[in-house]
Amino acid sequence: MWMLPSALYWSSLSLIGYTYAGYPLLIYCLSRLRPREPRRAALEPTVSVVLAAHNEEAHLARKLENLCSLDYPREKLQVIVASDGSSDRTVEIAQGFAERGVEVLALPHGGKPRALNAGVERARGELVLFTDARQRLEPGALRLTTSFFADSQVGAVVGELQLESKQGPGVYWAYEKLIRVAEGRFDSVVGGSGCYTAIRRHLYQPLPEDTLLDDVVTPMRIVLQGYRVLYRPEIRVFDEEASVKGEFARKARTLAGNFQLLRQMPELLDPRRNRLFLQFLSHKVLRLTGPVALATLLGSNLWLVLTGAPPWPLYATTLLGQLAGYGLALKGALAGERAGRLARVSYTFVTLNAAAVEGLRRYLRGDLAWTTVRHGGSGD
Repeated sequence: MWMLPSALYWSSLSLIGYTYAGYPLLIYCLSRLRPREPRRAALEPTVSVVLAAHNEEAHLARKLENLCSLDYPREKLQVIVASDGSSDRTVEIAQGFAERGVEVLALPHGGKPRALNAGVERARGELVLFTDARQRLEPGALRLTTSFFADSQVGAVVGELQLESKQGPGVYWAYEKLIRVAEGRFDSVVGGSGCYTAIRRHLYQPLPEDTLLDDVVTPMRIVLQGYRVLYRPEIRVFDEEASVKGEFARKARTLAGNFQLLRQMPELLDPRRNRLFLQFLSHKVLRLTGPVALATLLGSNLWLVLTGAPPWPLYATTLLGQLAGYGLALKGALAGERAGRLARVSYTFVTLNAAAVEGLRRYLRGDLAWTTVRHGGSGD
């Protein structure tokens, strides 16, 4: 009577524990035992900034001012705004920076991947920097970035997104960054960031037009070519924390992209071809199973408690813990900012796992359109 529920309980608990605690601890330990610090040197290669934009009039002028004020030789910096069928003043605003060297591609609406492909085709720089319209870069970010390309093994460098607050989604993002820092120190991060990813231009491969996670596909293609993708927290990009609702939309899109990624690049699941197989499986694939594992854990735990399975005190304790966690999540949903930090974190955790279900639904329905999100995390 208890064999199957017990097996389901322990397997789902182990899966959740490894995904959210075991793997982060493992990659942290590996990064400490065998760190791979890249070689650095002061470099000033030519750099092309590619900014794909769709109806970004609210943010574009500020972002272009930011890019034009970077501490980098202006003659070595090319800024390209690839407007994807914008119907607002995006093109007009970008053209207003023409005297400062900003180039504009006014493209018909075709999606972000097509805009990125067109931008890279126009690019003349040895390096290409992909960035979004909303986030602000530190003045010295580009100089820091180019110094890492002195290492011939480095194919891409990802900057760190810093959020103004850490009440809910910000706590999750801080946790996510700890994992990325460790992955980058050990070998490579398994994905980039839409807000700041720099690559060697000759490594870029045109994206399929239906690609949802360009900031994961391009870095992983670079990894498969034998190069490293670094994650460097000293290269800072700033944005405000998203609402939980906004983070749900971002996460649903990201996880739909992860399902698409498994179809587009099955070689990522082949340890003979993907040296980051363990990291990719642990960081990307297992998180897709989170909602099923959580539901299985709760259902099996409830059955074991109701039927008095030994060791009953343990099962009763973990059931109470789960119910308390979901209760805090409900409080966070109902009370919002007044709920307290722990309730908001619980609400965020439950919401992001619910987003995995929504991501699968979107993928199965083919709902893969480019949508504007609050901040530029990768497919985590």
